[in-house]
Amino acid sequence: MSSTDGSGISALTAVTGGTVEHLAELRARLAARAEQAGMVDVAYRTIDTPVGALLLAATDQGLVRVAYAREGFDDVLGVLAARISPRVLHAPARLDETARQIEQYFAGTRHTFDVRLDHRLSSGFRETVQLLLPRIEYGHTLSYKQVAEMAGSPKAVRAVGTACATNPLPVVVPCHRVLRTDGGLGGYVGGLAAKTLLLDLEKEAA
Repeated sequence: MSSTDGSGISALTAVTGGTVEHLAELRARLAARAEQAGMVDVAYRTIDTPVGALLLAATDQGLVRVAYAREGFDDVLGVLAARISPRVLHAPARLDETARQIEQYFAGTRHTFDVRLDHRLSSGFRETVQLLLPRIEYGHTLSYKQVAEMAGSPKAVRAVGTACATNPLPVVVPCHRVLRTDGGLGGYVGGLAAKTLLLDLEKEAA
């Protein structure tokens, strides 16, 4: 399955003489048929948000990846193809509910997410930490040290930082709610401006 997006449509339009709208409709039908035939192992789509475009990807087990544009969507899709399956397809319908909940989150009307998650991109202590992050309540923060204590490894502060930095499901799994012990923001996969926006959003809507 190809993971080609809009650029592929433009190229095909030039070759066939068809309209962009017609080819987009054709691609949507093909994606739907592939889904029905069980030929899509990883479905993805992109959505626009206040922190920029986000790529959402899901397997039949649940949401497996949320990526910021700064990570490089093509690179992210390449990793998904290598680590999960090469059958990656732009198939937005599978992610409609996730997209809806993320939109509600940014509107300040949703404080928790209710979508199935596929944690296969994490393992070991990183996965342990990431599974704990949703316990940090909306509008609240913990320090890396406090999360290390929650994970049963009080001295693993640096490892907690690494687990947050490599979280494959940012926003939905709230690594943005973890700060440095001195109150500093620390790092964030989406950039510090995005982390600040998420924290301010939750503070105002809590």
